[in-house]
Amino acid sequence: MTRPKRVCVFCGSMVGARDDYAEAARELGQEVARRGLGLVYGGGAVGLMGIAADSALTAGAEVIGVIPHGLLKREVGHGGGVEMHVVDTMHERKAKMAELSDGFIVLPGGFGTLEEAVEALTWAQLGIQAKGVVFLDVAGFWTPFLDVLDFMQREGFVREAQRPLAMRATTVAEALDKLAAFAPPPGTQPWLRPEQA
Repeated sequence: MTRPKRVCVFCGSMVGARDDYAEAARELGQEVARRGLGLVYGGGAVGLMGIAADSALTAGAEVIGVIPHGLLKREVGHGGGVEMHVVDTMHERKAKMAELSDGFIVLPGGFGTLEEAVEALTWAQLGIQAKGVVFLDVAGFWTPFLDVLDFMQREGFVREAQRPLAMRATTVAEALDKLAAFAPPPGTQPWLRPEQA
């Protein structure tokens, strides 16, 4: 098991209805820096994205943003201190964020945050990547979604061995600890490219 060097955070481009969400984003940025890690995120200067990035930068962490050209002005791409990667599509954004990081923490967010997290879980299930996905369940935000995953398992659409791919944490420290300890479930086969078959 390799110690993570960079953590990717999926989170909202808005701050949400509770102060707890912004506080969790702020604390995550600080703790990433305290542990000597880098932060990879969606490149925006607004919402929870901006809070996490600013917090990590202020605390001395490496911060890398990945943003599609089409969102660069809409989300007010982050300026000073962030190593910015501008890509053409949302698909390229997710692939680049995964390439640059060693695991994923999911803060509260909307459609885009959920879509990014579910794709990372799907890639782990298929063996495309072997990186952990931790939902930081701030004020119970992710509890209904995680309950749906439990229901999917009971109904026979998620294998019991793969349900733990979607990990839950209630504190930033717990989320980072779970990422550091993550190992793919037994029996997960690596994704084969045509030349490897």
